[in-house]
Amino acid sequence: MPHASDAPPLSIGIDFGTSNTVVALAGPDGKAQAITFDHRGERLKVYATALCFWDEVRGAGRETRVEGGPFAIEQFLEGLQAHRFLQSFKTFAASASFQETRIFRDRYRFEDLLATFLRTLLRHAEGLDLAAAPRVVVGRPVRFAGTHPDDALAMRRYRTAFERLGAPGAAYVYEPVGAAFFYANTLRHDATVLVADFGGGTSDFSVMRFARDAGGELRAEPLGQAGVGIAGDAFDARIVDKVVAPRLGKGGLYRSMGDKILTVPNHYFANLARWNHLALMKGSGDLKELRELARAALDPGPLDAFGDLVEYDLGFGLYRAVSELKLALSGRDEARFRFQAADILIEAAVTREDFEGWIAPDVARIAATVDEALADAGVEAAAIDRVFLTGGTSFVPAIRRLFVERFGESRLTSADQFESIAYGLALIGRAPDPLRWAARER
Repeated sequence: MPHASDAPPLSIGIDFGTSNTVVALAGPDGKAQAITFDHRGERLKVYATALCFWDEVRGAGRETRVEGGPFAIEQFLEGLQAHRFLQSFKTFAASASFQETRIFRDRYRFEDLLATFLRTLLRHAEGLDLAAAPRVVVGRPVRFAGTHPDDALAMRRYRTAFERLGAPGAAYVYEPVGAAFFYANTLRHDATVLVADFGGGTSDFSVMRFARDAGGELRAEPLGQAGVGIAGDAFDARIVDKVVAPRLGKGGLYRSMGDKILTVPNHYFANLARWNHLALMKGSGDLKELRELARAALDPGPLDAFGDLVEYDLGFGLYRAVSELKLALSGRDEARFRFQAADILIEAAVTREDFEGWIAPDVARIAATVDEALADAGVEAAAIDRVFLTGGTSFVPAIRRLFVERFGESRLTSADQFESIAYGLALIGRAPDPLRWAARER
């Protein structure tokens, strides 16, 4: 796969994801290829959506430095300096309550974090320049993550960040539409296709009609779409809530100043189950409150462990342990959860039946959102010729079963490529009328 400098960047597609980000180029030959990143001699197509800030002494003062992607994870794991590690920060995009976070001496709004992340990506992309590209197409969810997402706010923040990097004219396209363009390259017949894109923070669905004209050129018509702020991170949160949180003090008791016995407030554990919020607890005052609660707890050990998890930035290891359990349960009826860091050890046997019970409300909301996409398109399930599933959560058996029951196994196809959305976005940029595919403002 090419470096950024190997081909003229006629069209750039950017899939900025909750967990991973992919950038693709499309040239005159009508093919899309992913930009790769050299990390310790390995060419990576996927750039982890993560930031690591650290403080360095420079002369008589201090300087904040930052890395992104796999380089951020590497810097964080080395842990040689005081640092702040952020992941899943895309989840803040549509949150009006998230105004800024303090990192050492500076304050960062969402658009600051996004622009900073993209600068690290461009630095490692060896020559990629958004300002020099005739067309830049950026993916966006059909519905942003969050309890009360403000899509207009999220798009203002996106535009501000991309304008700073020289792409004020970027087009913003629904992520499942990008995936549909990627999939359309494999079609040999006219078809009505439901694309299901499962990311870390959102699940998005788009219904499209693909047909070839008399000259054999593929034409695409978007029929309808819907999205919900539930996906892989929500499933992770269920595991954290059921397996991890009770062992870190959830449901525990403490003695108040008035000598009353009270239950530890649940909002700390809501933060524990959200990777983006967990990263911010260290600078929000929550850590200090946790330490005070631990001193007043009837059993201080679990809350002390929770405080250590936050203070020593152990959340990434927890994230990996949860992801490994989820993956294991996709292939087995039972798996063992194990997380060990510093003096914390959490182990538990988890069955697939347990996991599917925990995520049942989420799966039901995803099913309802599929119905919304079909209704928006004005088609019945029987009229869908093919269902294209993309994203890691599509391999969760309960999700797979949902689509098999509605559409039948024979109509399902899937891709385990992280690149499919970015490829499709880049191809849209090569279309004669790319703005036709831009997301509708709400």
